[in-house]
Amino acid sequence: MKIAGLWIQNFRGIKSAALYFPDHVVIVGDNNVGKSTIFEAIDLVLGPDRMSRHPRIDEHDFYLGEYFTAAEQPRIEVQVEAIVTALSDEQQRRFGDYIEWWNTTAKTFEQKIGDVDKPEVQAAIRVRFVGWYDPEDDDFTGDTYFAKTFDDGGNPIPFTKKDKQFCGFLYLRSLRTASRALSLEHGSLLDIILRLKEIRPQMWEKTIGDLGQFTVAADPALGISGVLNSIDAALKKYVPREWGVSPHLKVTNLTRESLRKVIAAFIATGEGEHAAPFYRQGTGTINMLVLAMLSIIAEGKQNVIFAMEEPETAIPPYAQKRIVHEVRKLSAQSIFSSHSPYILEEFGIEDICVLTRNPDGTMQQANIELPASIKPKRYRQDFRTRFCEGLLSRRVLIAEGATEAATIPAAARRLSELAPNTYSSLEALGICTVDATGEKNITDLGKLYSGLGKTVYAVCDQQARKNQQAIESVVAKLYMHGEAGIEDLVLKNTTQAAMDRFIDAIEWPPHLAANFPTPKTAATAALSAFFAWSKGDLGLAEFIAQCSEAEIPEWIREVCRDLCALCHPPQPPVSPPQPDGAGGEANADELV
Repeated sequence: MKIAGLWIQNFRGIKSAALYFPDHVVIVGDNNVGKSTIFEAIDLVLGPDRMSRHPRIDEHDFYLGEYFTAAEQPRIEVQVEAIVTALSDEQQRRFGDYIEWWNTTAKTFEQKIGDVDKPEVQAAIRVRFVGWYDPEDDDFTGDTYFAKTFDDGGNPIPFTKKDKQFCGFLYLRSLRTASRALSLEHGSLLDIILRLKEIRPQMWEKTIGDLGQFTVAADPALGISGVLNSIDAALKKYVPREWGVSPHLKVTNLTRESLRKVIAAFIATGEGEHAAPFYRQGTGTINMLVLAMLSIIAEGKQNVIFAMEEPETAIPPYAQKRIVHEVRKLSAQSIFSSHSPYILEEFGIEDICVLTRNPDGTMQQANIELPASIKPKRYRQDFRTRFCEGLLSRRVLIAEGATEAATIPAAARRLSELAPNTYSSLEALGICTVDATGEKNITDLGKLYSGLGKTVYAVCDQQARKNQQAIESVVAKLYMHGEAGIEDLVLKNTTQAAMDRFIDAIEWPPHLAANFPTPKTAATAALSAFFAWSKGDLGLAEFIAQCSEAEIPEWIREVCRDLCALCHPPQPPVSPPQPDGAGGEANADELV
């Protein structure tokens, strides 16, 4: 069982989205792009326990919070539809009346009987959740249906909780699920395992009976029973004896539901015998415990879809990789979201889904297409250092080389410290910096990231006109200075005081100390040689980090100011409301 396609309308921050998933996929994108919303949408349509909640959706589940319409207008609905393929024989028998035929290559449904035998065509069902606000009940409602029955006319047929349990969708909301994994609450992982193994806990009647016989603090030496006897004696002064007999302390709310909420597994915390509730264990231990339980569920269900948000939370890199391998091995389909390079590099290019969202709420899906100059082997080798951060960010600054890639962010950080009302660090602007390792690669990297929906900027030395035009065609803005190198730009446009201060602060390598015995007398030449020698150690970035605002070249300051304006454009001032008469006096009624 796999989710081949997902359609979302009016759900949370997504006005509309049409997404297609491979067998195993990792969803990436900037924060608040809608990754968690996608997981919640799948849970709405396939999660069996979601339908037990009341209400199933609320005001905040509607796009922009708009759910109320006038009586004559069509109601606003939250809709989520999933195309579910790779059905087992048992699932095909159960859902036989609602089977459709999905072409995995064309991503369409086949309408002709003769086309269903094609190898790329699979049996599928469409499942749709519809939620809305009911003004008569002043409440929110919603249900899940076989989407095919909407097309057939008549009343849509519900896709019930039993149907969802028959499918096998497992959703781990990071630590939120872990907080009740080994409890007996409805929908907990332990509860799912017990139901899967058809084990009904034969414990409730006996547990309730045992607790019903247990009196708390009955020993007179504890002092509580004496107080209760005094209360009993005082009570008899005012009411007949039959109204209250011998107050004593017992465990309250002896019902199954109450016990489900307070019973949890205890686990030893060290080499001794002392045990603590499982949720008091370390975060990493809890997550690995959850993974172990999910593996039991996956093995039992066999044909399962496993969705997991940010498996890297509190997990070391080697364990992150193991989680991915184990989940992919156990499930028919795995859907992850992640910010970890160790997770992302375990997926092929075709399995990484990059999301962006337009201001109008339309979500866009993009897949990585490497330009000719970036070979797959190089992509894999440099993934952590050059590609991962760009995939995860909203904005990308492509720097010609390592020196520019270190110097511009260092300048932005320094300027933001010196004049925070004028400048901002690139990190605060949501800009990641990517080293192109040469001017010839800027254009191809610009194509790569702009094709993924990123806003791309570039910074470089003076370029030939043809190369400049090629770069400008694929980036939002190119920042190009007129010097042969950024070292020349800095040294020609800083101050003698800044150079002298830096010369005093650094430890000169012996060969440069021999060539420049008194470096302050030839500061430009000495520092030029030092920066050339220290390229790998980012010497120029260290120089910028100790400059004052005036000592940083104006061109660099202008780049930083412009990036601030582009990423955080100033908002127009809000004029205070004016009374009627434009400058005249408001009457007393208007002021009231």
